[in-house]
Order: sequence, then structure tokens, then C-alpha cells
Amino acid sequence: MPHPLDAAAVRSWCGLALEALGRERERIDAINVYPVADGDTGTNLYLTLESAARAVEAAFDGHGSAGTAPRLTDAIGAMAHGALIGARGNSGTILAQLLRGMTEVLTAADGSGDALGQALRRAAASAYEAVAHPVEGTVLTVATAAADAAAKCAADRAAGPAEVARAAHDGASAALQATPGQLAVLGRAGVVDAGGCGLVAVLGALADALCGEVSATPLAVRADAPLPQAAGCELAGRAADGCGDPDGPAFEVIYLLEAGDEAVARLRDRLDGLGDSLVVVGGDGLWNVHVHVDDAGAAVEAGIEAGRPYRIQITHFGGARTREPAMTARAVVAVVPGAGLAGLCAQAGATPVAVRPGEPPASGELVQAIRQARAREVMLLPNDPDLRHTAAAAAEQARTEGVRVALIPTRSAVQGIAALAVHEPGRSFDEDVVAMTAAAGATRYAELAVAERQSWTMAGVCQAGDILGLIDGDVAVIGSDLVPTAMTVLDRMLSAGGEMVTLVLGAGVPDAVAERLERHVRARHLAVDTVVYHGGQHAVPLLIGVE
Repeated sequence: MPHPLDAAAVRSWCGLALEALGRERERIDAINVYPVADGDTGTNLYLTLESAARAVEAAFDGHGSAGTAPRLTDAIGAMAHGALIGARGNSGTILAQLLRGMTEVLTAADGSGDALGQALRRAAASAYEAVAHPVEGTVLTVATAAADAAAKCAADRAAGPAEVARAAHDGASAALQATPGQLAVLGRAGVVDAGGCGLVAVLGALADALCGEVSATPLAVRADAPLPQAAGCELAGRAADGCGDPDGPAFEVIYLLEAGDEAVARLRDRLDGLGDSLVVVGGDGLWNVHVHVDDAGAAVEAGIEAGRPYRIQITHFGGARTREPAMTARAVVAVVPGAGLAGLCAQAGATPVAVRPGEPPASGELVQAIRQARAREVMLLPNDPDLRHTAAAAAEQARTEGVRVALIPTRSAVQGIAALAVHEPGRSFDEDVVAMTAAAGATRYAELAVAERQSWTMAGVCQAGDILGLIDGDVAVIGSDLVPTAMTVLDRMLSAGGEMVTLVLGAGVPDAVAERLERHVRARHLAVDTVVYHGGQHAVPLLIGVE
């Protein structure tokens, strides 16, 4: 029996789409040869939908206390927002924009078949707008075919949403089978587009949710027949021999960005000149940015100039674009509080997980970062004492997947910098763990923060707006100005000795602050060197490390 297009249908859609992508994830990963043969399209789509589903459940939980169900506009809006903030990879970012496009129509219309057809048409158009250089034979082509079929069904038969959704799915399925003839890389590999394959699964779930019955038709992931179990390795080899682009950029950079429309327009132009596969989705001040570049730091810096980037993910393609093995011997995954530190870690060869104040990463995010590192051995740097248990859970999960993980007990980003500085992949795993742990342990850390309210501290009573100097996690100094308070903190830390001072400037802190502190160290503490980084963190204006 057909169901209306309402909040309950959106909730059911999310659940069925997750089930479908969960079943097909590995098969979709295996045919991922465009734009990069990195074998993660199915996984990225699944994680994006998982974030969308969590947001929808949160919308229902929020209305549950009032004894009411959310409206269609609330549910579809939550789904789109959840996909936006959780989008992974090129395919996940485009899926997030498709959902946002649907939201633009369905929040201002009823749940009729005609409205669904219009929503799918707007979704396809907005996805094309988000991609810097659209290519036919991809998920964009499949989305357009789905929209055309849906609109035709709604116009010809005045059909309801269930019939329109089924027509969209059928149109997408037919278009998917044509993709090998539209995109040469797919034709050479003998597969259909992976992103389009995932979209067919998502649209099939929508049709099932509205029709009230679950179809059991498997996805046809090859142009002519289901993908053999061993095809994934075969495709990886083909990609290295010409199916992919071995000369393409080395890094995938993704981040959420708080910025205005004009700043984002300038950002698009700048990133388009830095790399390829540029997709910028979102609106209303919140965007998801995806690009492939050789200079990951430059892509992050462009985001800093445009607004406030966070949840930064930088992935090295490794074997995807070269003849190197898909798995490296050892890698480092580091949680960092700012975009500048994320760029610094990426340049040092680590996989950064940039976090926003008040939004610590879940263990699942750390597990995904470990997977993205594509290494047999991983050093995990939590850089925050509050992340100890989260990082331990992530490490344990990764170990069940065959990755050897060492949790380095770093309690601050400056300890993480010290540990990363002595990381040596050529050493044995155990020796590397000992060296990195020792470097972190030999680094005292401090931070300068602004008190939010009056409270009691180990250094006395502070007032809202006071500058707090925390040494090794405890308030040791209370002041009214950043620089004098930082000088006092430095003097206390260096009274016990030290050879190197690391200063990490927060967002908006001028270089003059670092210059004054450097002069102070030179004048008061002979033979102590100072190094300065622009961390970009918003929670604290200054981080200090003493080695």
C-alpha cells in the first residue's frame, strides 16, 4: 500500500537506504575508478547517509517529548543537514547537495507526486551547479535521468509520490547502464559509475519507502553482469595502467566551512586553480568543501581566508594514483584543534582530524581516519586528555580490522607536534612508539584561555574575561592581558629548564604577540630556541610547549 511523502517516509527512506548501501558498499567500492580509483565510493556514501539518518532520528527525538511527529520540512531538512556535515568524498558531497536541492522544493510544497518530481529536478540542477567541471557519465547524469523520468511520470499520469519515486529509480537504473559508453575510463574498466550506482540504491530505497514494499533486485554494478568477487583487485591494477589518472593531485581535502556567499565564490575560483574534482555544496553560511590538490596546506589556507573551516579531512591517495602498494607500512593520525595545525600535520605526512570547539570527534570518525591512512601500522595522537577513552575505543576497533595501532598518550597539540617530529617509519614499530611517547612526555604544555564566567581555580578566583594560564591542565596564572600572562607562564615553565619553546597562535592572534614572546624568551632564557606556528584554533588564543 503506497505511503504519503511525509516525515515518517523520510525516516523509513533513511533506514532502507542505509541497508541498501550497507549491502552494496563493498561492491560499489570495488568499481570505483573515477575520478580516483581509491575504492571508497560505497563507504563514503554509506557514511554520508549514516550522518543524515542520525540527524533525522534526532529530529524525531526532539518532537517525541511533545507527543508530535516532525513535519516533512523538518525531516527532509534534517536529512539534508546531516548529510552536509557528514559528507565523505566526492560522491558523498554530491549526495549531500542532491538532498539539499530536494529540500529547497519540499520545504515550500506539499508531499505530492508533482512536488517530488520538482524536488528531484532541483536536486539534479543544484548538483551540477556545485561541481566546478561537470562530467557526463557520472552520478550527475544518473541524477538528471532520474529527475526527467520522475517529472514525466508526474505530468503524464498525475501520479502520486510512490509512482513518481519508482519512475525516478527506473530512469536512474537505465541511465546507470549507459555510463560506460559516456565516460571512457568506465568503458575501459567495464564497469558503471560507482557514484551513480550508489544513487540508484538510494532512489530505490525512496521508492520502497513510499510503495510500502522492499524490492529484492540486486544492483547491476557492471555494464553487463554482476561484479565478480575478485574484480576489485583487477580494477585496481587496471586503474594503475590507465583507467585512473596517475598524474593527478596527491591529496583529497574536505572541510566544513562557515562563510558568506561572496567569500565562497572567491574560494571556488582559488581552489579551482589549485586542483581538480572541486565540489562546494551547502548554503546559508555553512558549506562542505571537497577538492583534490597537490598542496593540501594551500587548500586549507584558502578556507581560512574565506571563513572558518573545521572538521578538516586530508587523505593521501597513495597507491590510488601511483604504482605504489595500496597500503603503506606506517602512518600517523593526529587530532588537532585548528586548520593551521591540520595543514602542518598533513605536510609532515600525518592524517589530521581537525575538530571544532565543543564538538569532539566520535570514535567512528577516528576509525575512519585510521582507515583513510591506508597503513598496516598507525600511531594515533589524541592530543587531548578528554579523548583518551574515545581514542582507545577507535584503536581497538581498528585492531579488529587488522591494523596495528599504538595510542601515543599526547594531552596537547604541542605534545603531538613533538611526537610527530621524532616519528621515523624506518625504525621498528616498538622503537617508534617509545621515541614518540618519550618526546611527548618530555614536552610540558600550557594554554592561554579566556575565562567565560567567575569561578574558583587553583590560582584563585577569576572573573569573566580574565586570561587564564593553564600549565599541564591546571590554572597556574590569572591575568588581564594575553602577552604579560603568557610571559609569566613561560617563566614558570622554563624555571625548570628547557631547550625549545613552541608557540601555536590561535585564530585572529597577531604575529606581534609571538614576536614579543620570542624577545622575552631570548632576553630571559639564554640558549632557548623558539618556533612559532599559526594553529588557527578558536578555543584558545595561544598554546605553549616547552621541551
